[in-house]
Amino acid sequence: MRELEHFPNLVAMFATRVAEKGDAPFLWAKRDGRWIAMSWAEAGRTVAAMAKALRSIGLVPGDRVMLVSENRPEWCIADLAIMAAGCVTVPTYITNTERDHTHILENSGARAVIVSTAKLARALMPAVLRSSACSIVIGIEPLRAGQAGSTRVHDWPALIAAHPSDLASCARAADFARGDLACIIYTSGTGGAPRGVCQHHGAILHNVAGASAVIAEDFSWGDEVFLSFLPASHAYEHTGGQYLPIGLGGQIYYAEGLEKLASNIEEVRPTIMVVVPRLFEVLRARVLKSIEKQGRVPRYLLAAALAIGGRAAAAGRVPLRDRPMDLVLSATLRRQVGAKFGGRLKAMVAGGAPLNPEVGLFFQSLGVTLLQGYGQTEAAPIISCNRPGAGIRMDSVGPPLKDTEVAIAADGEILVRGELVMHGYWRNPEETARVLQDGWLHTGDIGHVDERGRVVITDRKKDLIVNDKGDNVAPQRVEGMLTLEPEILQAMVAGDRRPHLVGLIVPDPEWARGWAMAEGLRPDMETLREEPRFQRALMAAVDRVNASLSVIEKVRKIMIADAPFTIENEQLTPSMKIRRHVIRATYGERLDALYRK
Repeated sequence: MRELEHFPNLVAMFATRVAEKGDAPFLWAKRDGRWIAMSWAEAGRTVAAMAKALRSIGLVPGDRVMLVSENRPEWCIADLAIMAAGCVTVPTYITNTERDHTHILENSGARAVIVSTAKLARALMPAVLRSSACSIVIGIEPLRAGQAGSTRVHDWPALIAAHPSDLASCARAADFARGDLACIIYTSGTGGAPRGVCQHHGAILHNVAGASAVIAEDFSWGDEVFLSFLPASHAYEHTGGQYLPIGLGGQIYYAEGLEKLASNIEEVRPTIMVVVPRLFEVLRARVLKSIEKQGRVPRYLLAAALAIGGRAAAAGRVPLRDRPMDLVLSATLRRQVGAKFGGRLKAMVAGGAPLNPEVGLFFQSLGVTLLQGYGQTEAAPIISCNRPGAGIRMDSVGPPLKDTEVAIAADGEILVRGELVMHGYWRNPEETARVLQDGWLHTGDIGHVDERGRVVITDRKKDLIVNDKGDNVAPQRVEGMLTLEPEILQAMVAGDRRPHLVGLIVPDPEWARGWAMAEGLRPDMETLREEPRFQRALMAAVDRVNASLSVIEKVRKIMIADAPFTIENEQLTPSMKIRRHVIRATYGERLDALYRK
């Protein structure tokens, strides 16, 4: 796969794979209960036709085209077609509000929008109609008549049917270089309005080459199968769940949704999955509950697996005395767990947020290879990834990708340099100058590089809590440990310039319901929030975590949140990170009051 380092652009990489794979299956989606495949050749023809159609309706190279769609084959087709036409993709989240769409349309200056459904168009069209630049809307599915006003509305199937084209000639015409702009991905904005990250073709190709090298050198290489379920508009899925499979000549199955993800995994039997840590926290809780119900022997096997996994992690290999039991576990518990993941999974690669080491060790002990990666949208987005050949350490994010430089600044900030680094923020020279200095991307993350070249992250620079004695506390570590407790679904800690930490707790609804029924109380959160016994039960869970924390990390008092942190109330980003500034704006006064009690 050395060729990955030499493709001039992403369209050329796709065209090469189409020529190699022909009628082999490429994109899969479920239709009427059956998985239906689109071949590489058919995808190539559709990309070429849509690229020709975009040019025919007036788009010219350099124009921005916004893409609003759930994960589906047409998302991939549209993204490639936009680039093949010489235009720039602007992916957006399907959870975006009208205000979000307005900001991105105006900031990007997008001339056209591709939207998948009439439902998604409802929040989009008012923003389009007010836009100063956007005058073209393409509906993958039919859009209701009359909702577009003066805007030109086109039908996706009709455009494709009217503009047949050949991918090879289309790719030859796509003469842009690795340094040319491929897409503008708007960061989810943990601290304010989203900023447009300018990702060039070479940045994504650099990521694909580096990730492919990890697979080639650390795993047996075959016909790779990916199951896509993270938002394709997120940089992590865009590169790792779309362009990496294309680079590998693999297949992409589009999951039916989070509620059907477990059954989709068993049906699809993926070899590689791109995931976020929150999924593993949920799966860990389900595995524990399932094994708890199965009786004494499964509970014994789980305890043995976790004990051996812990000793193996500390020693770098399974100790000799544990090997007989390790073989038993491989033939029993690990085989059962592996079947739940399809039976041929090579690795799940976790990114997007910090993974609690305890969660990683849990799955590693059960035979599920979990590789924690690290990245930022500004780096296309993969910077580093754990890999077996370097020795997996669950408190690290592994060595940098090939041809990626990592340095540590005097204040501990992680700096990154290489082709993967963005060229800047769209129309934001001030922020670009702040983040890009002398060719180095200033990540805003604090960490170090260990003796084996693995990156270890301690926290976000801007999220560090500095208490009234000047001690630094990493809140994400404490919050991650709190959410491992069965009583706690979500948590945020505070304590900047204060003598100790306090916590905002979202109780786990299933646990809360069971606790209320056992206590003879109504299982509604409004009642439980004011119940002293319920508060004490939650504080007991916090104290279990406190027992393993340093003095400055201990959470001394808590309050119960009014509602879970969600994307809808803007307390979570679409990539499931908490928006501290939004949560503080809602709860700040009440959290401050905890220090007066």
